[in-house]
Amino acid sequence: MNIVLGVGGGIAAYKAALLLRLFTEAGHQVTVIPTDASTNFVGAATWEALSGRPVTNNVFDAVDQVNHVRIGHEADLIVVAPATADLLAKAASGQANDLLTTTLLMARGPVLLAPAMHTEMWAHAATVANVATLRSRGVHVLDPAVGRLTGADSGPGRLPEPEDIFTAALSLVEHSAKRHAASPAPAASAASAGEALGTEPAASAGEQAGAEPGELAGRHVLITAGGTREPLDPVRYLGNKSSGKQGVALAEAALAAGAQVTLIHAPLDVAPPATARLQPIETALELRAATLAAAATADVIIMAAAVADFRPATISTGKIKKRDHGEDPVITLVRNPDILVELVAHRSAQNQQQLIVGFAAETGDDEADARTYAQAKLRRKGCDLLVVNEVGPGESGSERVFGQDNNHVEILSLDGSSPVQSAGSKRQVADVVVHLIAQKLGKNSQELARTRKN
Repeated sequence: MNIVLGVGGGIAAYKAALLLRLFTEAGHQVTVIPTDASTNFVGAATWEALSGRPVTNNVFDAVDQVNHVRIGHEADLIVVAPATADLLAKAASGQANDLLTTTLLMARGPVLLAPAMHTEMWAHAATVANVATLRSRGVHVLDPAVGRLTGADSGPGRLPEPEDIFTAALSLVEHSAKRHAASPAPAASAASAGEALGTEPAASAGEQAGAEPGELAGRHVLITAGGTREPLDPVRYLGNKSSGKQGVALAEAALAAGAQVTLIHAPLDVAPPATARLQPIETALELRAATLAAAATADVIIMAAAVADFRPATISTGKIKKRDHGEDPVITLVRNPDILVELVAHRSAQNQQQLIVGFAAETGDDEADARTYAQAKLRRKGCDLLVVNEVGPGESGSERVFGQDNNHVEILSLDGSSPVQSAGSKRQVADVVVHLIAQKLGKNSQELARTRKN
């Protein structure tokens, strides 16, 4: 494979040398294009020695070969690491003042940008807008890692590890090839997901395709994530096992598909994407208020949060004491509102194309299996899609879904179309959900209204 490796002018440029080694040892031919600023960190001699190819960023070198056109045309993949805030801005605005930016404009294959910068730069409105623009055009922009930055700073903005960039780059090429192939992409572990739900196989194959860059461009996607906490006293709360990983993965997938994303989240075990509009909450009532307010402008609502069904009727102003000779405390619970049902009921007549997606953590019992309970819940809630997890301990005794990096789901549709199964990493599952949402949004408002009435 013919790969172009662009290197931006940040201190993380030294990590690009490790990435180059991974590409060359895998048998790929790599042309390195460093920016002038990046050579202050790693010189051209290093890139030439590691790649075995001449290195320049001057459009007037080897003019007879028309490099500013040829290199981009011939590239099977372009990776930029680190992609600084300056490079993101130039790429988003279509600047072409050196060999790297002209090559990006001439690219005909997939492009992967791996940002690295200080947290404030990554979260700045200008960078957020530039990343959204690039993603809407089909450019794959990784979220930076969270960790130690230059100096004593720490936070989102660290260059992802070379191994992670390498894996993402090859996966991007594979996904791009599948999208352009005549045959549909193969299903991922559909059989195992079906077995987990204990029912007949659901649809797979072509319906397993992941999200495509730009297919949610111009859409506003509202996502809830994490597990709500209901306070008992100043130090204790009722909570659940949700890590928020699936909701965060959905936000990342929607951003990659070009959407504007609002993420309303309870406490999370993972960092949310900085390019989403973030709104932290704690309780179910806070989640309800924030979600109903944001729903008015949303094209899609994905309720992935694990919302507490009950909350304490009263909250103690002081810590509840454990007394040696006292009676055990009695905690009275009251029911929380059903936010998903409210969202469906409040869907305005002017926004009948708004798509609402629910999540259900289900278990089977002696009376019925998980899918039967999930189908009943879908009819009761009235949402357009229901993403179903079968929760509880797996065969090894470990937790099957909560807190794990992988997931297996079955996606049920209110319109009666065949269930879709997906298994893999939570990001892979998120890609399948986002792609299915994009397909459903392709229906006109009359079709959506008809299926909801039926």
